[in-house]
Amino acid sequence: MIKTVLVTGGAGYIGSQLVRILLNEGYFVKTIDNLKFGGDALIDLYTNPKFEFVKGDICQESDVRKALKNVDAVCHLAAIVSDPTCKAFPEEATKVNVEASILLHKIVQESDIKRFVFTSTCSNYGKMSDPNILLDESADLRPISHYAETKVAFEQYLLSQTNSTLCSTILRFSTVYGVSPRTRFDLTVNEFTRDVSVGKALQIYGEKFWRPYCHVYDLASAVALVLKSDEKLVKNEVFNVGDTKENYTKEMLTVEIKKVIPNMVVNFVSRDEDPRDYRVNCDKIQTKLGFRITKNVPDGIAEIHKLIQCGLIGDSFSAKYKNL
Repeated sequence: MIKTVLVTGGAGYIGSQLVRILLNEGYFVKTIDNLKFGGDALIDLYTNPKFEFVKGDICQESDVRKALKNVDAVCHLAAIVSDPTCKAFPEEATKVNVEASILLHKIVQESDIKRFVFTSTCSNYGKMSDPNILLDESADLRPISHYAETKVAFEQYLLSQTNSTLCSTILRFSTVYGVSPRTRFDLTVNEFTRDVSVGKALQIYGEKFWRPYCHVYDLASAVALVLKSDEKLVKNEVFNVGDTKENYTKEMLTVEIKKVIPNMVVNFVSRDEDPRDYRVNCDKIQTKLGFRITKNVPDGIAEIHKLIQCGLIGDSFSAKYKNL
C-alpha cells in the first residue's frame, strides 16, 4: 500500500504537475528540490497538510536520507535537463544525472520503499538507422548528446539490479510541451508557438527530423499510473511514454501552428546541429497499463497561444522560463 510518495525535482516543469496529480489522488507527497529555478510552482501547495517540501540537493547524502524518511515510493525526476544545458555543464550533468541518481537508488534499496520510477527520455534513441521503423523499447539506444548519455548510463545501472526486491520502472518520455505550474519556453512546441504568437518569424533547421511529443500533464499522469499498476506489469520494465500517433517533424509542427496563427512566417535554414531523428512506438504502455493521452500537439499549440495572447505572462522570454 503506497501512502507517501517522494518526488525529486518537484518544483520543475513536469515535477510540479506530478505533485498536484498525486495530491489529487490522495497520496501524501514529499518533494526534494534545490530550487535552482525557484520555488514559485509550489508556493500554493505549502499549506496543504498532505504536502511536505524539503529544500535539498540529491547530490548530498544527508539531504537524500532526510527526504526519504517514511516514504513508500520514489518518483525520480530531478536532473540537469536538456541537451544544451548538459552540453554547457557536462560535469554537473554527470554528477546529478548519474552519480547522484545511483546514490539515491542505493539508499532507497536499503529502506522499506516499494517503488522507484525513473523518468528517462526518448532522446536515448538518438538517430534512427531506418527512418521507416517506429522505435519500440527494444530498439538500440544511440545517444548523441551528453544529456542522453547520462540517462542511458543510469538506465543501464537500474536494469543491472536484477536481484533487487525493489520495483523499479523506467519511463522514456517523449518531448514535452504545454502549460504547467513551472512552464518552459525553451522546448520546441512551446518555443515555436510563443515566437509566432508575439509576431516573430521562425528560423527552423532540421525541419525533416522526427520527434515524439507528449503534453506535460500526460507525462506526469504516466508516472502516477505506474505507481498504481500491478508490480508484475511494471517491475524492471521500460516504457516509451506518449502516443504513437504523436510523432511530428518540425515542418509538421509549423503546419499545425499555421492553423492557429495563419499569418505566421517561417524560414527553413541549413545548420549542422542537433541531428537527433527518431520516431517512437508507444503502444506498450497503452497495451500493458491502459495509458491514454488526454491532449495532442494541436491542443498544446492552442493552449500556449492562448496563454501568450491573454497577457498573463509579462515576459515569456525571461530566463525563468528556460533551463539555460
